[in-house]
Amino acid sequence: MINIIDYEMGNLRSVEKAFEKLGFAARVSDKPEDITTADKVVLPGVGAFRDCITNLREGGFVEPLLAHIQAGKPLLGICVGMQMLFDESEEFGRHQGLGLIPGKVVRFPSGMLENGERLKVPHMGWNNISLKKDSPIFNDVADGSFVYFVHSYYCAAENAEDVAASCTYGDVEFCASLWRDNIMATQFHPEKSQDIGLQIFKNFGAL
Repeated sequence: MINIIDYEMGNLRSVEKAFEKLGFAARVSDKPEDITTADKVVLPGVGAFRDCITNLREGGFVEPLLAHIQAGKPLLGICVGMQMLFDESEEFGRHQGLGLIPGKVVRFPSGMLENGERLKVPHMGWNNISLKKDSPIFNDVADGSFVYFVHSYYCAAENAEDVAASCTYGDVEFCASLWRDNIMATQFHPEKSQDIGLQIFKNFGAL
């Protein structure tokens, strides 16, 4: 069973439908205790870091989520769900994350140019990723594949070995995906990334 955490801040149904399309048992749950009976957990996230981490903590999800990870069971974070795994975020002030991955979440600089054109923030739309190591979720995913992003803040990882894939926007190369032991995450949205996203979900479901 794949448990998709419903803490009122995520693209939940699209993720659930993607797993179901691939033949995996998945459930959206707002009950922290359901994490304890899951084989795998998905931590989605849409919106501001501050609101996401507040809802996660106040909903009582942090303790069972950490126990799931400590038990060696797979976790997939998506977008802000990946950002919350880091130490802190600078979005709307400084906010502490879960501290599972060293690094912080910072905003894209304003005034970035590409071919003489000013780049917009948020970084929104399709961009290609550069694979840095053989993360299990990238089986049968080609280097340079295009995936879908929507974010104004990005993860600056302290340790290069945590970065499974990177992406470049303007002059910033940022962590597009991380992998440490049983923790996997993407800054992009697999549920919006068509065939590549489905392959990523298939790989995670098959772990």
